[in-house]
Amino acid sequence: MLFTPRRIAGAAVIAGALTLLAAPAAHAVVDPMMVTECLTGSVGEVTHLVDPTAPGVPAEVPGVNCLAP
Repeated sequence: MLFTPRRIAGAAVIAGALTLLAAPAAHAVVDPMMVTECLTGSVGEVTHLVDPTAPGVPAEVPGVNCLAP
């Protein structure tokens, strides 16, 4: 049986559709006003990126916690 490009593309479309049907729905909704407020509030934390007492320990980047749902 020859696999033509049309059959391969059809199989890929069907496999993709079945994958999307089986995937769980994402329920996290980002509120743009809250993210903006959180990001503007964390601007002052940029000066705390490097801890002088432990310069080898990586610090948390300001604003990362704003992206959590």
